[in-house]
Amino acid sequence: MNEAENVSLKGRQLLDRRNFLKNTGATLGGLGLASLLSAEDDPAAFSGKAPLRPLIDPKNPYSARPAHFDAAAKQVLIIYCPGAVSHVDTFDYKPDLYKFHGEKPPGMPAVTFEGPTGNIAKPFWDFKPKGQSGKMISDLLPNLGGLADDFCFIHSLHTQTSAHPQGENFMNTGFTMEGFPSFGAWATYALGSACKELPAFVAINDPRGLARSGKNNFGNGFLPAAFQGTDFNAKNPPSNLKRPDSFSALDDKSTVDLLKHLNGNHLEKFPGDADLAARIASYELAGEMQMSVPEMMDLASEPESIHKEYGTDTGTPLKREYAKNCILARKLIEKGVRVVQLFNGSDPSGGNGITNWDSHSDIAETHAMQAEIMDQPTAAMINDMKRRGLLEDTLIVWATEFGRMPFLQGNGTGRDHNPEAFTCFLAGAGVKKGFSYGESDEFGFKTAVDPVEVYDFNATILHLMGLDHERLSYYHNGLERRLTNVHGHVIKDVLA
Repeated sequence: MNEAENVSLKGRQLLDRRNFLKNTGATLGGLGLASLLSAEDDPAAFSGKAPLRPLIDPKNPYSARPAHFDAAAKQVLIIYCPGAVSHVDTFDYKPDLYKFHGEKPPGMPAVTFEGPTGNIAKPFWDFKPKGQSGKMISDLLPNLGGLADDFCFIHSLHTQTSAHPQGENFMNTGFTMEGFPSFGAWATYALGSACKELPAFVAINDPRGLARSGKNNFGNGFLPAAFQGTDFNAKNPPSNLKRPDSFSALDDKSTVDLLKHLNGNHLEKFPGDADLAARIASYELAGEMQMSVPEMMDLASEPESIHKEYGTDTGTPLKREYAKNCILARKLIEKGVRVVQLFNGSDPSGGNGITNWDSHSDIAETHAMQAEIMDQPTAAMINDMKRRGLLEDTLIVWATEFGRMPFLQGNGTGRDHNPEAFTCFLAGAGVKKGFSYGESDEFGFKTAVDPVEVYDFNATILHLMGLDHERLSYYHNGLERRLTNVHGHVIKDVLA
């Protein structure tokens, strides 16, 4: 029998010279293409910088870690306003809105996010110069307007979406999709916290509930679970921390000591199990919180002057509850919590200006209602932090997901979503005071001068905390992931 007959059909094809050369050529070409694609996936190929991941002790994932470089901001307080605050009715003064009020100038779209458009509408509140800088701010926010000389406004922000869930995701996680880590998770992953008895990242939800994207706004995404935000507010303290009445303080301490001993012995048997170490660390933090949280939640011990300044005893019940949240936020920053995210607005199903800033109708009424809740307490909190010296190393970020149109909707009483131009501001450590960066066009319709992407905004916040957004990464599903994806530039002109 011929030996070739013992070889399979596939084997005989491989022995054929033409097939061998064809298969070899295709294989080598594939290897070359794979090499080129892997080089493109290397973050250093985009930025020229290698990834820089923090060294995290699994036994103590919350311990403080050094920044990439020296920076002014050690902590950050984010004031987030879901629903899209109208920039043309608050911080972005446009005289042409008065000039063309009631008209429809050329270039305006016939249809936007929620349907047909109406005519240009002047601001629903008058603008006046504020502070020594003379910054034009509307009467809708008189208390925040009084702090204009402390703020660094960015008027040329634009985003990739006009839908609220995706807009919240993009602003808070850098991606429009679900499942990516929030800014607070990235910051605490990189830096940990100097506060041992409280979480490194706290999300203070609005008295009315969660925002549209819910816990995704302060989630850990694919980062370790230790870096997700712990959510509670002045009305709803963390759950399951109170010692049962049937247990004495001595019983509780004995139980905690025994658990610590048993956990330590168990961890010695599995020294390389990072998940086990992190789980133990989270339980130990919960034990610390049993002691620290009651003191933190005790707002009654605050002086009467503080309650009066923040407005916990005046206005609507919602305003009073939000004012208490603002005092809680200041106390958390004072204790050394790395990131505090304070929400002003809620509602996972919408609300049309009732539970958040999404004013598609009756904007004069609905924006006024939200401003009454937000203005005095927020301004008091910033002023209080300034008085206590906390702004020397704390960065304040006031943000919303996009703006609103300079013209009315077809209903004639509300403004539609505007992803092409909106305003946010920074204050405190590392940023210029009484400064405005970028411009929208004459109507506040689109960015016109020095446009700023959300990637740039987040890159700048990370930079102010001493973190290089091009190097801070986490390897996930074959990719080096970043808060800013492969985009973003630090807005150097706003740095002090």
